[in-house]
Amino acid sequence: MPDLSLLLPMAALLMAIGAFAGVLAGLLGVGGGIVLVPALYYAFTGLGYASPFLMQVCLATSLATIVVTSIRSVHSHNKKGAVDWDILKGWAIGIAIGAVLGMLTVSSLRTQTLQAIFGTLALVVGLYLGFGRSEWRLADAMPKGIRRAIYSPVVGFLSVLMGIGGGSFGVPLMSLHNVPIHRAVATAAGFGLLIAVPSVTGFLLVTTPEGAPPYTLGVVNLPAFALIIAMTLITTPYGAKLAHAMDPKPLKRVFAVFLILVAINMLRKALLA
Repeated sequence: MPDLSLLLPMAALLMAIGAFAGVLAGLLGVGGGIVLVPALYYAFTGLGYASPFLMQVCLATSLATIVVTSIRSVHSHNKKGAVDWDILKGWAIGIAIGAVLGMLTVSSLRTQTLQAIFGTLALVVGLYLGFGRSEWRLADAMPKGIRRAIYSPVVGFLSVLMGIGGGSFGVPLMSLHNVPIHRAVATAAGFGLLIAVPSVTGFLLVTTPEGAPPYTLGVVNLPAFALIIAMTLITTPYGAKLAHAMDPKPLKRVFAVFLILVAINMLRKALLA
């Protein structure tokens, strides 16, 4: 059994990470995964767990939390009639296929490569958050036919490579195709479930790498999963209350800068490793 002197700091760090991710999700409507992955990486490395496959653990654990948060979010949005079930049904198979391909890809890559991928994609998301405009449009309706067959697996694949749900790619995609923002956010929560369930199922079956943090099943760290879920359930409502009490737009720009800096640091670590 791991030393209590290691487990207690690990538990404290994970609770703080979960609390921060919950507030951020409620305040800005940004999926917690994009914060959880780098936070888990820095926490685990700070505690001395430096496996060449550590990023696999961070990505898989983040996705495991998304299973729970997406169910809760879809249920909440569906009560208000905001989920577009036609979009979800049409995109479900493609997203799930992309998620499985993403899981297989992540399982074959080491931390350095996954850091470079996360850093690059997080930089793109951060730039969109910072400079994107709500009036931008690619088309007046969501893609169908061959375009949907291409886009849907790409959304699932890229999301798993970042350990995130459907918000970071799904919301901009739907917004750019003329889906109202509240409907896009609600429907993207369903994307998160389609991404997380098949990928996490696969990650639980992967052989646990040597040097992984204690109590890791496959590449999902169970204490991190449990503590983060507990804290996000507590703190997300407070973030939502803050969002109603202040203008979130300037905060979103601040978060965009923060995310860009995190992305650049991830890229730096990948290049220097």
